[in-house]
Amino acid sequence: MRQMVMVGFLQAQNCTNLASSWRHPLSRTDSWSPDFYRHIGRVLEQGKFHLGFFDDRLSMPDMYGSDHGHTVAHGIRCVKLDAVTVLTVMGMATQRLGLGATYSTSYYEPFHVARLFATLDLMTHGRAAWNVVTSLNDGEARNMGRDEVIDHDLRYDRADEFMEIVLGHWDAWEDDAIVQDKATGLFARPDKVHRLDYQGRFFRSRGPFTVPRSAQGHPVIIQAGSSGRGKKFGARWGDIIFVVYPNIEVGKRDYADFKALVAGLGRDPDGVKITHLINTVAASSQAEAEDKWAEIEKLPLEIDALSLLSEALNFDFARKAMDEPFTAAELAAMSGLQGIRDRVVAVKKNPTVRDFIQISGRGRVHNPIVGGPKEVADQLELWFSAPACDGFVLSATHVPGAYEDFVRFVVPELQRRGLFRKDFAGTTLRENLGLPVPAIGAWRTSQLPVG
Repeated sequence: MRQMVMVGFLQAQNCTNLASSWRHPLSRTDSWSPDFYRHIGRVLEQGKFHLGFFDDRLSMPDMYGSDHGHTVAHGIRCVKLDAVTVLTVMGMATQRLGLGATYSTSYYEPFHVARLFATLDLMTHGRAAWNVVTSLNDGEARNMGRDEVIDHDLRYDRADEFMEIVLGHWDAWEDDAIVQDKATGLFARPDKVHRLDYQGRFFRSRGPFTVPRSAQGHPVIIQAGSSGRGKKFGARWGDIIFVVYPNIEVGKRDYADFKALVAGLGRDPDGVKITHLINTVAASSQAEAEDKWAEIEKLPLEIDALSLLSEALNFDFARKAMDEPFTAAELAAMSGLQGIRDRVVAVKKNPTVRDFIQISGRGRVHNPIVGGPKEVADQLELWFSAPACDGFVLSATHVPGAYEDFVRFVVPELQRRGLFRKDFAGTTLRENLGLPVPAIGAWRTSQLPVG
């Protein structure tokens, strides 16, 4: 029986994806302590989640008004720790939970990223995943020594080469290369360790790589591109795809379209898991959940939305009055998460700042599922059975309570219905996702042109 994939959406910062979450009365106030992340890892593992992955950006949201003062004052994602370092702390507190972190193809070298995640994969016994991003705003660029972000489609062209190098290095050591024969003095077979010698338009990397393959072959690849070019990139490289669908009808259509895109690239559509973002407010009953939601709904401020829209779209919303329409040129200049812009423009051709706030829902909880175990499980089953997704990415309204409530109230109901597993299938992330260990060079089957 087909069962759901479940992912915890994490941030190594002072708040969750909901910038106002730190204001919740039950949110912990030690989000820069190791115990904070150990606790989250144990909760997700208790709930048999497949994966916890850390979203990340390389700057504070300071695009709005070209100043970070509002960001710090209102706690809008102003504390950001290194996600991979935090992930190692979570890895030492868990045994089966998959562990993913975001790393940018725009500001790091492919060899460095390949070695970092391959090492993490070995140190966690095959539980690592890399969330591939191209980065999206000028703040990140300036922190990394650039003047501005690279053009949208060009970022993905560079990222394609980046992936070829990383995967090429991950394939450098054949699975039986290491012998460690102390009697003969042979450590590994030289003919089974290969140099890459990559020369491309944007990158070059020689090798040989210095990290052997892990029990799962190599780390799982997560991708979340929502633009047309981003979807092509995800279909080519991703194992887990992170999506945000506005409703189930759009989800059904886009789910089928994306699976067809994967198949068109010579990949198995069943081997690519599409996971839809959800926000749940769960309790023992509908009434109790609605009381919880009433408290959460009061937390966001208008400044949260203005700051996060400016960051995500790489456009200073302080340049516009609240009810002043954007021009076509201004909309075209938004070079960040173009999927947000496109969703707003689909509703209103010349939106205002107020329209962006209301339609995008930025800074607020996205389509919350509020209810007791039955009500929440009913909604998840509806999406999963449609099918509009292969599973879900749980975004927390506050930490650790939102994760604890989901594990306590919703997971048992999903398990009772046979929609979610009762235990881990194996020790590696690929085993638990039902994905095979990738053969050496298997990624090359998706080398059809996608630009």
